[in-house]
Amino acid sequence: MMSESKSLFLLAGLIVIGALIYLLSPVLMPFLIAMLLAYMGDPLVDRLDKKIPRSVSVLIVFLVLTLFVLTLLFILLPMVERQFSKLIDAIPKYFDWFQNVVLPWMMTNLGVTGIEIDFAEIKSSIKEHWSKAGGFAAGLVGTVSKSGLAIIGWAVNVVLVPVLTFYILRDWDILKARVLELVPHKSRKTVIKIAVDSDSVLSAFLRGQLLVMLALGTIYSVGLWFIGLDFSLLIGMLAGIVSFVPYLGFVIGIFVASIAAMVQFQDIYMLLPVLLVFGVGQLFESFLLTPVLVGDKIGLHPVAVIFAVMAGGQLFGFFGILIALPVAAVVMVVLKHAHERYVKSQLYNG
Repeated sequence: MMSESKSLFLLAGLIVIGALIYLLSPVLMPFLIAMLLAYMGDPLVDRLDKKIPRSVSVLIVFLVLTLFVLTLLFILLPMVERQFSKLIDAIPKYFDWFQNVVLPWMMTNLGVTGIEIDFAEIKSSIKEHWSKAGGFAAGLVGTVSKSGLAIIGWAVNVVLVPVLTFYILRDWDILKARVLELVPHKSRKTVIKIAVDSDSVLSAFLRGQLLVMLALGTIYSVGLWFIGLDFSLLIGMLAGIVSFVPYLGFVIGIFVASIAAMVQFQDIYMLLPVLLVFGVGQLFESFLLTPVLVGDKIGLHPVAVIFAVMAGGQLFGFFGILIALPVAAVVMVVLKHAHERYVKSQLYNG
């Protein structure tokens, strides 16, 4: 009877916590970002605070990371803006290529008939919508600029995230100890084992996988730029970002880069250097980046990764997308331990 009441109490607690997270998800965003940044920076701070006070080591790590992010943004944002403007101007060329090259090839080789598309109307419609979007964006900016509450909200978040990150990072070990004190002594050994395994999985993903994504985006972007592709940065970064799903970045990158190369160069042989760039990137990922930076600690199946991201977005919006993979990794660890206990239980062996 006592065990049943404990289970009901635990279930009720989990329901209340889930409801609070759902209701407070817009407010929790800066706290979540700060916790993720603190978690990623904690190992480096732990190394430094062996020689200097932890507050000083936190300040050093925080300043270095801030300078790195700001430098990256100042370099990348102008390049992305230029390439995006060129992409908008090149949209009619892609429609012409599809109309004059792809459709005739499909009709000749695949026997596809009956396709009637008014490309002139589509292009004029796109131009009209782009002009309306520009006007809408300008109006939106004007509305936001007149809204004191919106400006205050953004300003508070911008200031709050670094402040929260500093304090959480400084007191990270204390917070872990306080949470551990809440765990009953009977369950403490099991909880510590699950926490250690979860930390191993999360660190592999949050630190290792993000570095892999950044490295692949750089390799693809530089390689495509070297062969003269116009939208090398956009395509390379896109392929790098979606590479958290194994082979997805590779496939999407080749597909998009091949279309861009065919439209730009009008030469099928230019597909060979595109394949070479992504082949080199895949070799780096398989034999160097993933083994060194990630290892085999994550263990999430690609289908589980896609489902976790979609489910998180559906339930909690952008907040859910941010926490989807870390939560899925922890759930995987808990299920693994539950499976081990079940296999050893009398119910399974009886």
